Amino acid sequence: MELNKNNVKKILMIACAAILFAYLLFNFTSVIKLFNWIVALVMPFIIGFAIAFILNVPMKGLEKVLFKNTKSRLYKCKRPVCLLLSIICILLVITFAITMIVPEFITTINTIGEKFPGAMDKLKNWAVGLSQDYPKVVDKIMNINIDWDKMVDELISLLKNGGSSILTSTMSFATSFVGAIVDVIVGIFFAIYILSQKEVLEKQTKGILYACCKEKTADKIIKICIVSDATFSNFISGQCLEACILGIMFFITMSIFQIPFALVVSITIAMTALIPVIGAFIGCGVGAFLILVAAPHKIIVFLIVFIVLQQIEGNLIYPHVVGGSVGLPSIWVLVAVILGGNLMGIVGMLIFVPLLSVLYAVSEEFVVKRIKEKGIPWRKYALTQVPPADDKKEERRKKNV
Repeated sequence: MELNKNNVKKILMIACAAILFAYLLFNFTSVIKLFNWIVALVMPFIIGFAIAFILNVPMKGLEKVLFKNTKSRLYKCKRPVCLLLSIICILLVITFAITMIVPEFITTINTIGEKFPGAMDKLKNWAVGLSQDYPKVVDKIMNINIDWDKMVDELISLLKNGGSSILTSTMSFATSFVGAIVDVIVGIFFAIYILSQKEVLEKQTKGILYACCKEKTADKIIKICIVSDATFSNFISGQCLEACILGIMFFITMSIFQIPFALVVSITIAMTALIPVIGAFIGCGVGAFLILVAAPHKIIVFLIVFIVLQQIEGNLIYPHVVGGSVGLPSIWVLVAVILGGNLMGIVGMLIFVPLLSVLYAVSEEFVVKRIKEKGIPWRKYALTQVPPADDKKEERRKKNV
C-alpha cells in the first residue's frame, strides 16, 4: 500500500478509533458515569421534545379543523389558540382518569381487604371438594390455617423496625421526585417554545444539515425525519383512539353482564392497551384478580367477554383504526415490544414499535433500490422458487439488451 495522503489519513483514523475503543473498554465505569451525567443534564430537553411531539398531534388536527380559511383575520392566532386547546384537552383527559380511578381504586382496595379472607376460605373448601378421593391431600389442606390478625401485627412490627431505612428511602425518593418534577416543568416550557416556533426551528435545522452535510445526505436525513414524524404521529393517535374504543366496549359489556369493577377494569385495560400486543392481556390479568376476589362466579364470564372483545378488537377495530399507519408486520411488532420492554420498560414498548417501523421502511427501500441497481428480476425475490423457463427468458432478454 502506497503511503500517500489519503492512506495516511485512513491509517490515522483507524489508529485513533482503536485507541478510543481501548480507552472506553478499560474505563467503562467512568464512561457510564459520564453518560448518566450527560443524560441527567439534557433530560429536561428530552422530556420537552417528547411533550412537544405528543402535543403536536392534537394541535395539527385542531389547526386543520378550526382554521381552514387562510385569509381569515384570526388565522394568525391559530398557533397559540390550538396549542392552548391541546394542553387543556390533555389535562382534562388526565384529570378525568385520575378522578375516576382514584375513588374506585380506594373502594376496590377496601373491598379486597374485606373479602380476601372469605375468598381464601372458599378456595380452600373448593380444593377440599376436588381432593375428596385423596385423604392425605385433604388433611394437608385442612391443616392450612392463616391467622390474618397475626399477619397484620407482624406487618406493623416490620414497618416499625424498618422505620429508619424506610425514612432514608423516602428521603431519597422525595429528592428524586422533586428533581423529576423540576425536569417536567422545564420540559413543558421547552415544549411550548418548540411548538410555538416549530417552523423557524425546522428552517434552522435544515440550514444546518445542508451546511454541514452533502446535499444527498441531507435529503436522506430530512426524508427519514418526515417518515419518522408521520409514523410516530399515526401510531400515537391510532393507539389512543383504539384504546378508548376498547375501554368503552369493556365498560358497556361488563355493565350489561353485571361484572364488578366495570369502570376500574375498563380504564385499566384501556390504559394498558396502549402497549401493543401484550398490553390488553396485562389489563386482563389485573381485572381477573379483582373479580376473582369480589365475585369468583363471574370470572368465567369476564374471561369469555375478554376473549370475544379481544378478537373483535384485533380483527376489526385495530386494522381499521391503526391500520397500516405503523406498516410493520406482526412478527416485527412482537420483536419491538420484547426489545423495548427489556431495554426501557413500558416506555420502550411504546417507542420501539414506531421506531422499528421507520427502520423497516428505510431498510426495505434500500433493499429494493439495491436489487433494481443490480438488475435482479423481481421474480427471484418475490417467489420462493423461480420457474426455469422464466430464468431462461430473463437471460435471453439480458443478452438482447
